[in-house]
Amino acid sequence: MSVGTSRARGARDVRPGPVPPHDGPAGLGIDPDDLPDGLVVADEHGQVICFNAAAERITAVRAEDALGRRLEKALPLEDLEGRRWWQLTDPYGGLATRVRQPERNLLLPGGREVLVSARYVRDEPTGPVQRFVVSLRDTEARRRTERSHAELIATVAHELRSPLTSVKGFTATLLAKWERFTDDQKRLMLETVDADADRVTRLIAELLDISRIDSGRLELRRQPVDMGAAVGRHIQAYVAAGQPADKFLLRIEQPLPALWADPDKVDQVLSNLLENAVRHGEGTVTIDVTPSASPREREDAAGTSVTVGDEGPGIPEESMNRVFTRFWRGSKRGGTGLGLYIVKGIVEAHGGAITVGRAPGGGAEFRFTLPVGTPAYLQ
Repeated sequence: MSVGTSRARGARDVRPGPVPPHDGPAGLGIDPDDLPDGLVVADEHGQVICFNAAAERITAVRAEDALGRRLEKALPLEDLEGRRWWQLTDPYGGLATRVRQPERNLLLPGGREVLVSARYVRDEPTGPVQRFVVSLRDTEARRRTERSHAELIATVAHELRSPLTSVKGFTATLLAKWERFTDDQKRLMLETVDADADRVTRLIAELLDISRIDSGRLELRRQPVDMGAAVGRHIQAYVAAGQPADKFLLRIEQPLPALWADPDKVDQVLSNLLENAVRHGEGTVTIDVTPSASPREREDAAGTSVTVGDEGPGIPEESMNRVFTRFWRGSKRGGTGLGLYIVKGIVEAHGGAITVGRAPGGGAEFRFTLPVGTPAYLQ
């Protein structure tokens, strides 16, 4: 008998007692091998009758080697302290009121970690176990999430330590020796404290944005937005801060569609992209604002695109696919590496799209497109 036939027969045997013909994976026309998680089923005698393809992949045990064997032999599991899980749980001889085993981390031979949950199938509430159903999941995805959270915590701790140390040091010095400093010295220290407090505030705002993006709770307050005017305000701010006016080239193609977006979030996107171009790029920063097709198939087919390019060294080809991930830094010139991740989240929350490439001048070029986003009551 082939492996596929064994699996299919095992899947049909999973149903205990009189069950409607449409119940269970086989009755729904679903092969156990189609399931994304590992599925292992043992009968009332503890022998394996179903071992799907995902279980093979996760455990590195072939289905033909597992089918017909005792469950504890086919799937030898230990807890993180090295104790045999089947002896601890005793699925066929334990409490008759148990219905499930919550998900937990267990070890396969060789130390590979898997997530295991189980369910007891009985004909009646306290009757003997007719089927013991085990679900297996690989831990790699969860480990990646945990590593990402650990990196976030480490980054936050590192970024907070420097400004808070500065704030604490200068304020303590001023309080202890106020009369010894001149007015210019006091002003310099207070300006440093103010700048570091702004840095802490920005970091906290970034963390809140990341939390909202990851949980899908980023709120948008759509209003009419003049994208050309918004870009112009940012350029004026840079010029007022000391950048030469000829460093920026703004080109606006008219007419632009009436854009409805969250103006604060749009400002956040523009601020981040322009700051990257000024800080990490070189030469002239070129900003093109043009009408374009909507980035997604929607009824409002129009959209507005903004392209920000510079004449610096650009982004290496091998790094292009990591630009919008957390903690990516294009250079060693500071930053948390969270800004472009937030930019992508904001653009996508608007229903838009953002890409990165190489500018005609050789530097980096970011282009984002937002659909017009007209409210339904105005359509």
